[in-house]
Amino acid sequence: MTASKTMPERSFLFLQGPSSPFFVLIADGLEQKGLNIFRINLCVGDQLFWRRPGAVNYRGKLSDWPAYISDFLDRNHITDLLLLGEQREHNKLAIAAAKQRNIQVVVTDFGYLRPDWIILEQDGMSAHSRFPRNPEAIFALAADCPKAHLERVYEDSFWGMALSEMAYHLSSYFLWFLFPHYRGFKVENPVLAYLGTGWRLMFSGTRNQQVENTLAELKRNGAAYFLFPLQMENDYQIRAYSHYPDMDTPIAEVIRSFAAHADPRAHLLVKVHPWDPGLKNWGKIVNRLASGQGVSSRVHYLDGGNLNAMIRKSRGMVTINSTSGLQALRKACPVITLGQAVYDVPGLSFQGELNEFWKQATPPNLALRDAYINAMAATLQVRGVFYRQPGLNAAVVEAVQRLDTNRISTTNLD
Repeated sequence: MTASKTMPERSFLFLQGPSSPFFVLIADGLEQKGLNIFRINLCVGDQLFWRRPGAVNYRGKLSDWPAYISDFLDRNHITDLLLLGEQREHNKLAIAAAKQRNIQVVVTDFGYLRPDWIILEQDGMSAHSRFPRNPEAIFALAADCPKAHLERVYEDSFWGMALSEMAYHLSSYFLWFLFPHYRGFKVENPVLAYLGTGWRLMFSGTRNQQVENTLAELKRNGAAYFLFPLQMENDYQIRAYSHYPDMDTPIAEVIRSFAAHADPRAHLLVKVHPWDPGLKNWGKIVNRLASGQGVSSRVHYLDGGNLNAMIRKSRGMVTINSTSGLQALRKACPVITLGQAVYDVPGLSFQGELNEFWKQATPPNLALRDAYINAMAATLQVRGVFYRQPGLNAAVVEAVQRLDTNRISTTNLD
């Protein structure tokens, strides 16, 4: 594809991004370097977080989107497509059209390495990531990467994130008639979800104390435990990168396997996601399943508490594909994944069956773990946060520099 002589050599199209100034600030930085910026809004929330001129609003049907986006890419000589995640319906169709035209696709989201990292990755994330799964390739890639400094540098804003997310989704929900054909990517009703989350946050102190009491009792009794942190049921990590239709199914699978194959003295902690809206009574579900398997005294439902502290004392973590698995690997805790995870690598995660994990769980190869983290930090992520300064500007500056110099993948990751 040859760019027009009257236009910059590269032209960037921004689709849906995080509910923060991140995309707007990147666009400002790229425009200052003489690059052309385009934006398509799909809902009111998109408009709310794109406070700069030149955006167009797509109010058509999803069925008409492939023809629209293909024409837009051709007509505006787009060379780079930026978006948050890759599994939303409009995004998947836009990515397909972009790849047909050899347009670079860059996806972003919260970092694989938490808390103050942001993904800036080519083509796709998680199961679609081009990051190697072969230990030899990981060691080779890490040989050219500096040591990652994982100590927290930037604080993000919890309330900034919460209020921005609410503004994005509630504005799109209540002003739906401005984009009548748009359907949000959330599974649950946003009004009920935010009311539920708010209600849970109001009583988080009491629940945290209950968790501490449970952990203290396990410590007094010298009880060994495994950890199973639940994920958000509407997360694309569940919907797109696992074979589970919901969270009920893996909970039942894990408790059933634990009851049949774990040491009878071992315990299992099932920890709810801190942002779960509480629309399902997970505690009741966990307790019912544990009682049905005869292990109600050894399975504990936790609604709160410090995940990192739990990991440090854990015999192993079971996860579908949560980034908490990487937190566990960083602490040399054995991990098994039940879905598709970017860190499901021989030598890092347990490669056997779940039934075997309870008695055969082994820690990760530490040399491979360090190489993996160093390579991931250097190639797929930028340091910073979405919602609070100075971490927001730090992420923007590095993202602009990488995009401008076309260094999204500093090494061939195939």
